Amino acid sequence: MPPLLFWLFSAVMLVFGALVIINRNPVASALSLVVCFLGLSALFMSLDAFLIGIIQVLVYAGAVMVLFLFIIMLLDLRAEERRRINWLASAGGVVVAFSLLVQIFAIIGSTKMSHQNFPALPAPPIDDVRNVGLLLFGSYNLPFQVVAVLILVATIGVIVLSKRQLR
Repeated sequence: MPPLLFWLFSAVMLVFGALVIINRNPVASALSLVVCFLGLSALFMSLDAFLIGIIQVLVYAGAVMVLFLFIIMLLDLRAEERRRINWLASAGGVVVAFSLLVQIFAIIGSTKMSHQNFPALPAPPIDDVRNVGLLLFGSYNLPFQVVAVLILVATIGVIVLSKRQLR
């Protein structure tokens, strides 16, 4: 991957990650999170982790964000009263974030590995998707089914709660 694309996708993630926090509108914040997920997926794809990149798009940017938007619309957050911004807390957060950024750069600059190029990874002999499928449906079949039932129960619960409020 050319370094320009890495920096571009990283900048997209950072900008839209900040917009998730800064936006006052919850729908705009959720859509900023989708773009942040897409930037993360592009970074995974550039590392030849295609399965993780596709799962990032399908599961997080697709299914989870649809659930978030459904909950936002169900709660009708437009009726919420706007709170004023606490400037003291915001300034404290900026100071803490800046000090964390300075510490990260200091640690990265002091290590030898930060000045070396990493060697290319060898191509795996067997498909990544096949390994994940065998592990998921072999060793972790029961937890996978339990999570599916929990998601189904949560979906039914949301439908029942939303029907009750309409009457």
